[in-house]
Amino acid sequence: MDGRTREYLEGRFGDYYRSTDVPLPPAPSEREWGVIPWSAGGTRMHRHQSLLDLGDLSDYLARTAPRHVYFSSARFADPGASTMDDKGWREADLVFDIDADHLPGVDPEETPYAEMLEAGKQALLDLLNLLEDDFSFDEMQAVFSGGRGYHVHVRDESIRRLDSEARREIVDYIRAIDLDVDGLIETRAFGTTTRRVLRTEGGWGRRTHRRLLQFVDGLMDLEEEAALERLKELDGIGDGRAKTILGAFQNNPDAIRDGNVEAGGPGVRTLVEAIATETVADETSPIDEPVTTDTKRLIRLPKSIHGGSGLVVEPLDRDEIDDFDPLVDAVPDRFRGRDITVKVTDPGSVTFDDDTFTLPSGVQSVRESLGVFLMARGRAEKVAE
Repeated sequence: MDGRTREYLEGRFGDYYRSTDVPLPPAPSEREWGVIPWSAGGTRMHRHQSLLDLGDLSDYLARTAPRHVYFSSARFADPGASTMDDKGWREADLVFDIDADHLPGVDPEETPYAEMLEAGKQALLDLLNLLEDDFSFDEMQAVFSGGRGYHVHVRDESIRRLDSEARREIVDYIRAIDLDVDGLIETRAFGTTTRRVLRTEGGWGRRTHRRLLQFVDGLMDLEEEAALERLKELDGIGDGRAKTILGAFQNNPDAIRDGNVEAGGPGVRTLVEAIATETVADETSPIDEPVTTDTKRLIRLPKSIHGGSGLVVEPLDRDEIDDFDPLVDAVPDRFRGRDITVKVTDPGSVTFDDDTFTLPSGVQSVRESLGVFLMARGRAEKVAE
């Protein structure tokens, strides 16, 4: 990035911060703060700072207009100490990071940015559903990272003092690492007999049971021959087992709804195993493990601007996420309303602010919001007006 572009972006970031109230996280004076300035030749972070070192945050951001702004997930006795050992760790939020360019089916070199962000949003929804259903956390904040993905901050008091290993167990559960599918089925006593039943009270057993019921409902909507063919698509289920399973579903639907995998014989157990494998594949969340297990992580400050995109690190209410479009809703209003002149160095198509542009190389006039986006992503440079 050349000097003119850097100076322009720094100036406009400062204008944004002078016109925007950036909220503080809980217990801000107990957290470490870090910034990356608009320095030539690198992106070195200035960290080991406390809020006391920075002073009033709004004033600091307006004066310095940093390229990136971070705060720690951890709370410390002395957050401004120069070494981690001297800070005196007290507790930390549980933080999840979804990086869209690491998602299955996303190729960072080929997948358009807008499609990448949409994939990241769907992964976020999967993660929130899992956290809500299986953990019942009360204090959760979802945030668009401003770049390629999303963050979730969990601040329930019950998890704040967990060490790295305990957090790793949460990661392993969410990603279903080493999940014992056989362990989703237990043997229970019913009078003088025992039955093998699916664990339906919670966790991956409940998720598998829910999907099993959806599968069964789908079968019941089909003609018999079609239902049998659907069953035979699964490994280990031939003509005989398919007929036995379908008959069990038709004649004893309550058994399946109760999680009884004995009804229908071995074929039903085979079906449950297949459904469990499918459930894990579809409902795990591809979170970035090192972020969650790190008890001292620095994370982007909500409502700051991401220096690699010019977009706002946008906090999201749960009911806003479905309709949220980061390439529209995270565009700073401060950068709208006028055109600027840039030199496009990386031409091509770009989807931005509810529009699609095909940009040739060379000097041209563009909306300022688009120009900031292109310059921050290294696709354009500022030229004199």
